[in-house]
Amino acid sequence: MNIMFVNTWMWLFLLILHALEAGVFAVDSKQFNILYLIADDLRPTLGCYSDPVVKSPHIDQLASVSTVFHNAYAQQAVCGPSRVSFLTSRRPDTTKLYDFNSYWRVHAGNYTTLPQYFKSNGYTTLSVGKVFHPGIASNHSDDYPYSWSVPPYHPPSFKYEKRKVCKDKDGTLHSNLLCAVDVSEMPLGTLPDIENTAEAIRLLESMKDSHNPFFLAVGFYKPHIPFRIPREYLKLYPIESMTLAPDPDVPKKLPDVAYNPWTDIRKREDVQALNLSFPYGPIPKDFQLQIRQHYFASVSYVDAQVGKILQALDDFGLAKDTIVVFSSDHGWSLGEHGEWAKYSNFDVATRVPLIVYKPGVTSPFPRPGEKTFPFIDVFQGTREQFGKGRGVESVVELVDVFPTLSNLAGLRPLRRCPSSSFKIELCTEGSNLANLIRNQERELNREAYSYSQYPRPSDSIQENSDLPDLADIRIMGYSIRSNDYRYTLWVGFDPIRCQPNMTDIHAGEMYLLAEDPGEDNNVFDEFDHASVLHKLDIFL
Repeated sequence: MNIMFVNTWMWLFLLILHALEAGVFAVDSKQFNILYLIADDLRPTLGCYSDPVVKSPHIDQLASVSTVFHNAYAQQAVCGPSRVSFLTSRRPDTTKLYDFNSYWRVHAGNYTTLPQYFKSNGYTTLSVGKVFHPGIASNHSDDYPYSWSVPPYHPPSFKYEKRKVCKDKDGTLHSNLLCAVDVSEMPLGTLPDIENTAEAIRLLESMKDSHNPFFLAVGFYKPHIPFRIPREYLKLYPIESMTLAPDPDVPKKLPDVAYNPWTDIRKREDVQALNLSFPYGPIPKDFQLQIRQHYFASVSYVDAQVGKILQALDDFGLAKDTIVVFSSDHGWSLGEHGEWAKYSNFDVATRVPLIVYKPGVTSPFPRPGEKTFPFIDVFQGTREQFGKGRGVESVVELVDVFPTLSNLAGLRPLRRCPSSSFKIELCTEGSNLANLIRNQERELNREAYSYSQYPRPSDSIQENSDLPDLADIRIMGYSIRSNDYRYTLWVGFDPIRCQPNMTDIHAGEMYLLAEDPGEDNNVFDEFDHASVLHKLDIFL
């Protein structure tokens, strides 16, 4: 045999072996674990989303080796409906859940959930913390045993979340919005997300040598109110460095039906003491600054929990075998438009972070001994600099997560739901984003849209405008978000048949984002609606 021929093939063999060890070639047939991290009420106030204030080194570190979706949106800006929507990949008009008071398998259809689909494909599925919304919205069981291999974990300390544990300056205890605490003084000496993190790490360790792949969902309770967080995180955000929202006033042309009167905020003792008028009475500026300070501190607290779980992936040798998703159920207003909390169709309420890491795809496989997620002490005062990862600017939705994860894991693809899918157990109303994760986005998809909706009991603002029960819903706001505009129609709604009447228009909103990124100038009355109405017809 020719010596040169042998040497050439030997050289090629060594080159390929080296490339495999370095993780240059991604092997899609490999069976990956899934780690799905879900924050509660988190808007994209993160360093990796170019926020100049928030310190989020661990999520930023994750983003640096991931695909980062910069325009991802929830389908309804409230916990229960949003979570059921993205965990079933069905929109609220299909799940028929607009409040917290029904179980979709009984009220709408026996839809297969994201973890249930992985469970049916041989995965051990595990839930920690707030993944499904608790109560009847998940059959008082977090949809166990359908979705989970073992009963979901809930931290014992969560039962104290709404009790009088917030210490005032005089030492008395209250049920406050602002509730930075000394953890050692708390009942059980801990906090729910600290317990969630410890349990998630325990489960990762228990699964590290398993022959079955795992799907582990971890639902953090923060930055949801009350802001009951370790006091030390406030030090990261000195009150003198806090600023108000850039648009803290209610827009002049905002229809009353579109306004969120943040009723749940008003129920807290420290907010009640402000004697605010309903519904538009503004919060004093000094208190606004404190709310923003506590929200940002809550984000850094969640970031630290994320960092500890990601570090555990490294410690247990799982980082090379695990797809990681980080997201939220919806956003949260921080004084924009004179609003607080969620409960609207604005970007601040519907836009969420969405970050997807797949080793060997969004970044090379880690080398032996190499740490992908080393823990960072945010209190050391150093602001870590990370790459931006692969950014995607096209509009995407949370209903896209289910078909995307299924594809990335190599499972049988989900078929697109037909226009009426109440009797179909497994299908998706979202889109598969795997190609955007495997390949760099080449150009903006201007034909991509997100759809959200929000119910109201009346045209005028009431105490229950934020979260009306299904029987009280009379108006539904259907909203389209493109890269160029947000368009919302508030139309009559039949709560018995769960159907809108698109000819019964109560109000409308139109925001041209190039000139009005904060959605402050409603130009609905100046706009030709025909082309956008066609897209709403497709949605409905």
